[in-house]
Amino acid sequence: MRYRDKYELWINSDEIDTATKEELKSVKDEKELEDRFYKELEFGTGGLRGIIGAGSNRMNIFTVGKATQGLAEYLLKTYGDEASASIAYDSRIMSKEFAETAALVLCANNVKVNLFESLRPTPMLSYTVRQLKSKAGIVITASHNPRQYNGYKVYGDDGGQVTDNAANEILECINDVDDFSKIKKISYNEAVNKGLLNIIGEEVDKSYIDRVKNLTIREELVEDKAKDLKIIYTPIHGSGNMPIRRVLRELGYDNVFVVKEQEQPDGNFPTASYPNPEDPKVFTLALDMAKEVKPDIIFGTDPDCDRIGVVVKDNTGAYKVLTGNQTGVLLTHYILASLKETNKLPNNGAVIKTIVTTEMAGKIAEGFNVQLIDVLTGFKYIGEKIKEFEETKSSRYLFGFEESYGYLAGNFVRDKDAVIAAALITEMTLYYKSKGMSLYDALINLYDKYGYYKESLVSIELQGKEGQEKIGKALEYLRHSMKSTINNVKIIKKMDYKLSVEKDLVNIEERTIKLPKSNVLKFVLEDGSWFVVRPSGTEPKMKVYLSCVGNSLKDMDEKLESFKNNIMEIINTACNL
Repeated sequence: MRYRDKYELWINSDEIDTATKEELKSVKDEKELEDRFYKELEFGTGGLRGIIGAGSNRMNIFTVGKATQGLAEYLLKTYGDEASASIAYDSRIMSKEFAETAALVLCANNVKVNLFESLRPTPMLSYTVRQLKSKAGIVITASHNPRQYNGYKVYGDDGGQVTDNAANEILECINDVDDFSKIKKISYNEAVNKGLLNIIGEEVDKSYIDRVKNLTIREELVEDKAKDLKIIYTPIHGSGNMPIRRVLRELGYDNVFVVKEQEQPDGNFPTASYPNPEDPKVFTLALDMAKEVKPDIIFGTDPDCDRIGVVVKDNTGAYKVLTGNQTGVLLTHYILASLKETNKLPNNGAVIKTIVTTEMAGKIAEGFNVQLIDVLTGFKYIGEKIKEFEETKSSRYLFGFEESYGYLAGNFVRDKDAVIAAALITEMTLYYKSKGMSLYDALINLYDKYGYYKESLVSIELQGKEGQEKIGKALEYLRHSMKSTINNVKIIKKMDYKLSVEKDLVNIEERTIKLPKSNVLKFVLEDGSWFVVRPSGTEPKMKVYLSCVGNSLKDMDEKLESFKNNIMEIINTACNL
């Protein structure tokens, strides 16, 4: 169906309210109208994500209602009378409204719902699904995207984001909802009176906080020294303020200073247009505060509190925002070393990372005789592995992380969790302080021992239908027309995750990649450097991940800069097809 025909269906539908129709009629730019209607807002393995507004390719109560009606039908088909769901939401614009829309559509379909009384972090939703034995979960968030976005993430009964097979089944059910009149409705009061809608809060909060505190490894150290640590924390206008401060307070960290200008939930993100702890600019206010507080550690969480960024002081006295990989290797080493020292390191331990995350983690795991497992990009695949370990007893999960600032210890949550990470980062900082070291000192020690690994990410924004077509063409160019050397260094491996083939270009051999299919390419070079190209699953971007290994801080910086320039020249050629 052409975008203009879809537009007319919305304008003429009895199900669409007057305000939405007026918004659509006010759009005079034909390109914008096309972008609003040229496709349905795609339901991928992570659910929905898009710009808030009217139209089939936008986040609004109608697209949320349609997705939820499809989810309800999937749950009833799969679980029958036992169908149930838990729902949480963050501080974004329309998050509460979308959460209530989803709850009432499910209730109208006789699916029992647990809805949080107010905003909560994404990982708490994952925990709640497991704790309350729900068959599914929904969290309304667009994570770290700019203010104009919102999203709708779906979780399975294990507390992990639904992966490919379940997502495809849910999508089939959503596609069957071909008219908004098929979306069932019920009022809030009727849902409560029928016992279909249960409002949850403190009882779940307390059990979650207790589980997080129980992940403390060096309990005596924390009990004796926590009060000595100074912490600056910013929730960046999101949902992390309550749970992170509560965990730290109950563990005995009395000196926690919160950035006041970023403390309150606000979906407009007035102090951070891109509310992402990967962006150093979000720490500007925290760094101003640091001049007076002189903290041992600074950290910040994104709006749904599943990512955390860390700021440390380097050996020149300057503050430095750690990369996700740097924080990840620090945590990996701290957890493994602490477990070994306290005789708690199991023989079958495993650390999990994604294919775009630093290979330094593998070196550290190897040093502790711990298995390192790679999965596709997306924390849902780490959650899937934890479930597999539980079922097969093949390995014991110790820690998982991805380069995009996501970390998880413990197995009671099945998504990246910045509350857990905050507690462990704080403990780790306290441990090194007790040894007369900063986190930066600890990082340099790891580089000296395991090698100087450095990574970078370049995101190329390609908006609209034309952008999506350009991303597709660029990947096909790289898949079929890539040269055999880069700056005279041989490419020795090519991994094509769409075709599930890994090619050894030295020995001219192939092997099957035993991971779900995904339109991702990875190239490994003879000197240990590598790069990965993939379309973003949640944003109109193509992402290029790069990594190099050097002999020193200066050497790794220079190598990565040269490598990045060479790769981006190739990527720009591919994008300009």
